[in-house]
Amino acid sequence: MTNDLIMLFGLLGVVFALLLWGRIRYDVVAFGALVVAVLLGVVEQKAAFAGFGHPAVIIIALVLVVSRGLVNSGAIEVVARHAIDSARPLWAHIGIMSGVGAVLSAFMNNVGALALLMPVDVQAAAKAKRSPALTLMPLSFATILGGLVTLIGTPPNIIIASFREQELGAPFQMFDFAPVGIVASITGVLFVALVGWRLIPAARTEHDTGAELFDMGDYIAEVRVKQGSQTIGKRVRELDDIVEEAGAAILGLVRRGNRLPGQARREVVRKGDTFVVEATPQAIEELVGALGLEYAGSDKHDVLVGTADTGMIEVVVQENSRIAGRSALDVSLLYRHGITLLGVSRGGKKFHDRVRQLEIRPGDILLLYGANDRLAEIIDWLGTLPLAERGLQVIKRETAWLAVGIFALAIILASFNLVYLPIALAGACVAMALLNIVPVRELYTAIEWPIIVLLGSLIPIGNALQETGGTALIADGIVAVTSGYAPWVVLTVLMVVTMTLSDVLNNTATALIAAPVAVTIAERLGVNPDPFLMAVAIAASCAFLTPIGHKNNTLIMGPGGYQFGDYWRMGLPLEILVILVSVPTLLIFWPF
Repeated sequence: MTNDLIMLFGLLGVVFALLLWGRIRYDVVAFGALVVAVLLGVVEQKAAFAGFGHPAVIIIALVLVVSRGLVNSGAIEVVARHAIDSARPLWAHIGIMSGVGAVLSAFMNNVGALALLMPVDVQAAAKAKRSPALTLMPLSFATILGGLVTLIGTPPNIIIASFREQELGAPFQMFDFAPVGIVASITGVLFVALVGWRLIPAARTEHDTGAELFDMGDYIAEVRVKQGSQTIGKRVRELDDIVEEAGAAILGLVRRGNRLPGQARREVVRKGDTFVVEATPQAIEELVGALGLEYAGSDKHDVLVGTADTGMIEVVVQENSRIAGRSALDVSLLYRHGITLLGVSRGGKKFHDRVRQLEIRPGDILLLYGANDRLAEIIDWLGTLPLAERGLQVIKRETAWLAVGIFALAIILASFNLVYLPIALAGACVAMALLNIVPVRELYTAIEWPIIVLLGSLIPIGNALQETGGTALIADGIVAVTSGYAPWVVLTVLMVVTMTLSDVLNNTATALIAAPVAVTIAERLGVNPDPFLMAVAIAASCAFLTPIGHKNNTLIMGPGGYQFGDYWRMGLPLEILVILVSVPTLLIFWPF
């Protein structure tokens, strides 16, 4: 093993460890690894940023913009709304929602498909008086499965297609993934609808989290004692009757920026004190009126509190949200943008930090308060997802068919090789921008830049690993372990290894590492590399065991009230099922 190879494996080991640790965002880890690789000399300086111009990176960015256009036009909303009926039996609701999610994910970013359907599913759960924990995990898994069907459905497919072009001279086409993807998706959707949801821990489904989430309940919020409040001069415990009548609970008292010990029930309330309360937004509003309080930071808003121009909205924090890992103070939410972080819901967990000083985590649900016109803007700026309809941008429903037509034309031109796929998608983006389906200000916010940085950073490292013989070494190890077995056994082992990596790493990173290994294994066995590449594409996308394996799993963690160990109960049998149906399907459509 050469020194370059030792350094590369060591660097990748550090990258894996940091990604598993999760304290540093994955794009920062990847970019840092690229810088270190260049400094060590294992990646040439002139090739350091070549990954950012890679076709896979460009296609992913363009797909995200086109997906935003389809959402903005209301084309997807029409499909989603007509498919939902809360009166259906639970298994039927899950089956239809999962089917819709899978179909949408085949033609748009699967995170976007979940973001669109999640509020609809939460509303349906509220109407049916059931916990959204029963339906959100099946929906997340279905949107992941749907991405397997087309080239643009999920980043690993785009990466594998581009790698095939690099190694074999021609990429996979738009619907080359469909035969195996459709079989895996249909099988997976049937499983989650008929069996999977029954495996969700009863502790999650017994709580009325549907009502809690849709009504924006169980928030830890802060409200301030203003001049003239009837609470001034009273002890906190003397307010119990009014507080209970409002349906709230006082958890503590903050004075001069410091939270007093315990619940401060014997403290005499003073002007400027801040109550820490646990309640729904409706109860908070009632409490503010009953006790003569005001929202923390309300004096900094540009509009008067209580006028028709203000409102509240709840949003889910994504892994790449601007506020993830930071506090409301860090992003100057109030002082620069005029929006108050009124409360935070973290799966029912209590915390002792001030709300505006609390470090926000992916999966947290935030209750934002401010001017309605600014709420819509701040959702996009923060990179969060709304759980209620208030605060959403105005949908240009009159452009729905136009958006669908533009997208369909791009897909048809690319599918028949009349126009190179990136150019077709770029043309669709330009058309949507000129027609204001995607406003110019949204062209850049629609792109998940952390994913772009991750890909652009890891592609040169992956190329270096291949050039130094690292992928050959890994491939030889897999071939040695499976020596004497048929090629389909080696294929199965490759799928298991790739799927396991994807459960703990980002799926795009897994695809970048596993793709060259797949081709090298096929060369060692003297067989067609296509089934091995397809196996990596399927396995890299199917991350169902943990909330960190795929962004969709992270997004549902807070709204569904799930814990880290809940995912494998449905995810493990689903991953086994995907392997069982994918391997024979691969052998039929992509023979050795």
